[in-house]
Amino acid sequence: MTPAGNPAHLDVQAFARTGGDLSGQTPLELYPRLQAEACGPAPDAPVRWQASGELRAATGGQDQVWLRLRAQARLPMVCQRCLLPMEAVLVVDRAFRFVADEALALAEDDESEEDLLVLSRRFDLSALIEDELLLALPVVPRHDQCPVEVKLAVADEDFERSLQDKPSPFAALRGLSNGKSN
Repeated sequence: MTPAGNPAHLDVQAFARTGGDLSGQTPLELYPRLQAEACGPAPDAPVRWQASGELRAATGGQDQVWLRLRAQARLPMVCQRCLLPMEAVLVVDRAFRFVADEALALAEDDESEEDLLVLSRRFDLSALIEDELLLALPVVPRHDQCPVEVKLAVADEDFERSLQDKPSPFAALRGLSNGKSN
């Protein structure tokens, strides 16, 4: 495999110049930070990904190097509503524009709508896949429809009943003030 087509050491410019297209299926175990977010054993389903490169004409300058990344993974998590296991489906579909160096990326970042990355002859596509899947994690994992009925009350009947049975501490004070003479 040439450096232009190796996901661990991707020559992004050569990949874009040739209109490169890579795809693969990688076991979740090869993404340790993503696997650390799993609650339970990793599913048999691999992380599926596809990357394509292209050069886009820029007005008044050099062609721009672009990379489009699509990735999908299934990750076991715990539903925060019913506290039962669930499988979160993570989906990524993003495009990145590459610039010459870090200084240029920082300078253009505020005005740029697209995501900017620094051009490299040994770009780690696997790390980008993992980063983007981590960003796709749900903030609060939950089922669309929980498999059990979820009680959404903050107090139960026994709690309410115990409050009614308890005398108010202010009732005793009220009794003291009524018996007081001026």
